Amino acid sequence: MNIKLLADIAKSLLLARFRQSFVAAIGVTFSITMFIALLGFMNGLNDLLDGLVLNRTPHVRIFNEIKPNPNQPVNLANDFKNSHNFIKSVKSSGKGLEIANSAAIIQAVKNDPQVLGLAPKITAPVLYNSGTVNITGTVNGIDVIAESNLFFFKDYVPTGESSDLKNVPNSIILGVGVAEKLLAEIGDVVQVTTAQGERLPLKVVGFFQSGIKDLDKVQSYTSIATAQKLLGKPNTYITDIQIKLHDLRLAPAVAKAYAGLFQTDAEDIQTANSQFETGSFVRTLISYAVGIVLLIVAGFGIYNILNMMIYEKMDTIAILKATGFSGSDVRKIFLGIALTIGLVGGTLGLLFGFLLSLGIDQIPFNTAALPTITTYPVNYNPKFYGIGILFSLITTYFAGFFPARKASKIDPVIIIRGK
Repeated sequence: MNIKLLADIAKSLLLARFRQSFVAAIGVTFSITMFIALLGFMNGLNDLLDGLVLNRTPHVRIFNEIKPNPNQPVNLANDFKNSHNFIKSVKSSGKGLEIANSAAIIQAVKNDPQVLGLAPKITAPVLYNSGTVNITGTVNGIDVIAESNLFFFKDYVPTGESSDLKNVPNSIILGVGVAEKLLAEIGDVVQVTTAQGERLPLKVVGFFQSGIKDLDKVQSYTSIATAQKLLGKPNTYITDIQIKLHDLRLAPAVAKAYAGLFQTDAEDIQTANSQFETGSFVRTLISYAVGIVLLIVAGFGIYNILNMMIYEKMDTIAILKATGFSGSDVRKIFLGIALTIGLVGGTLGLLFGFLLSLGIDQIPFNTAALPTITTYPVNYNPKFYGIGILFSLITTYFAGFFPARKASKIDPVIIIRGK
C-alpha cells in the first residue's frame, strides 16, 4: 500500500485523538528531559570527583619502596626450607627512597612514544615548626612547569602564583590546612625541619588547596632544587617519576614493563585509584537506570492511549480492511502513530534536557574545598543525546507494537455485522 496514504491516515487518527496523543508526547518529553539532565549532571559530578584525585595522579609512578629483606638467614637453612618461617632477624634494607640513575631513566621514559609527559618529584617527611609545637607534614619538591602542564597544579593554587616556586629561592606553597595551623600569610617565613634534623627557613609564596582536607593539612610544595637543599642531597636526587601516557588503559602494562626494565617499583593509576573508578561506574549505572525507568513509564502511557484508540476506532479499522488495506498496513499505521509520538516527544525532550542542563550549569556552587568550581558541574557529551533519542524510539516502538498487532488482527466482518 502507498506509504504516503498510510502516513496521511496515521496523521488523521493522531489528530482525531490529539489531546491523548499530546499527553503521551509530553510523557516522553518529560522522560527524555530528565534522562538528559540527570545523566549530564551525574557525569559532570563524576568528572569533578574523579578529577580531585585522578587529575593529580600520574598514570604510572616510578619509585623505590622500603621493603622487608626477603633473604632471612632462617630461609637459608636446609632444615627449614619447607617450613613456615616467621623469624625475621634482618630488618628492612635497600637503596632507600632515591631512584638510582634517575637522569638516564627520565631520558629513556621521554623517548617512549607511549608517554605524553613526565614530572620528577621529591617527597620528604618534615616537621613544620610553630614556636614550641612541631606539626608533622610532607614537602613535595616539584618541577612547577611540568606539574602544571600534566597535573593542573596551578589550578589548585587559589592564592599566590605557582610560578613563584621556580622564581623565588627557598620558597614554599603551603597546604591551606598547614597554613591555618601555622597562622601563615603570603610573604611569611616558616621553619621546616627534616627527619635528619636539617632546618631551613622558607618563604610562603602561595597556598595549595586540593579539595581533600586531610591532604591539605599535611602537604606543601617547593621546587626540586629547594627540596634537595632541604634534605642536603645532590641535584641528582629524585624519589618519584610521575608519568602520563597518551592512553590511560596502557598504564598497568607500562608500569609492569618499567618495573622490570629499571629495577624499581612502579604503580599504575588503576591500582592506585580503583575505588574512584568503581564509584564512577555505580553513579553512572544509577543514572542510566533511573532514565530508562522514566522512559518505560512513558511507554506504558503510550500503550494505554493506543489501546483506547483501537477500541474507539474499530469502525475505521474495519472500513480500512474492508476497502483493501491488509493487516500489515493497519499495523504500520499504528506503529507510525507510536513512533511519531516518540520522535516528537524525544526531540522536544532533547531540547528541554539541554536547556535544563544549562540551567543547572548556572546555579552557583561555592565551597572552600573546591576553589576552582563556581557552578554545578554538567557534562554535555553528545553521546547522552544520541542514547536518549534512541531509547525514546525503541520504547515507543514496543509500546505501539502490541496494540498495532491487535489492530491488524481485527476481523472487519465481525465489526460490521455487530453494527
